[in-house]
Amino acid sequence: MIVNQSDSNYTDDKTCDAVGSHTDNENKHYDIVGSRTGMWLFLYTEIMLFGGLFVLYAAYYRMYTADFTGAGKELDILMGSINTVMLLVSSFAVAASITAIQKKSRKVALAFLGFALFLGAMFLVNKYFEWGHKIDLGIFPNSPLMEDSSHGRVLFFSLYYTITALHAIHIIIGMTLLAVTMAFIMTDKVTEHKYVLLENAGLYWHLVDLIWIFIFPLFYLIY
Repeated sequence: MIVNQSDSNYTDDKTCDAVGSHTDNENKHYDIVGSRTGMWLFLYTEIMLFGGLFVLYAAYYRMYTADFTGAGKELDILMGSINTVMLLVSSFAVAASITAIQKKSRKVALAFLGFALFLGAMFLVNKYFEWGHKIDLGIFPNSPLMEDSSHGRVLFFSLYYTITALHAIHIIIGMTLLAVTMAFIMTDKVTEHKYVLLENAGLYWHLVDLIWIFIFPLFYLIY
């Protein structure tokens, strides 16, 4: 049986053209610049939210410096330090996952993201026990103990619970984004050629870590 080589080449060319056309059609619906720009705009709104709370903290600190300083000494510096280290390491893990996916190391990327999720969960567990200890002591807004406290101390712990609770919610959102990204990696929807979702999830996670870098000294290192 004689095969016409020119016909075979023609068929291969048609197949390649079809695959290329399919890839081009996918890329048309994949706006990398738009996705990144949209994420940066969203992060800007998050910065404005926490920035406003930090400004409020600064205003009250100026008015009640002694009360804020005294209340800050009641927080557990060791627990806050451990949480800070865990978030910093988790940020490194997320950044490493992006490098891994760029190098086609899908399993390594998944391992780093899984590690980041574990650290995020441990952060929330530590925060739960920290809040629980304070609540057991009666240190929370509108508690009988706080009714006899100075106005500045009440404001300090009101801001503490508000800001750290809001940050914890953002941790949960960030973990959800990382988990969704892991699922996309496992289903080949995030690859070395298409990883903007992983980048955006990483940006959000880095923002959450950055916000904690401000929270930690404002509440735990105030002396």
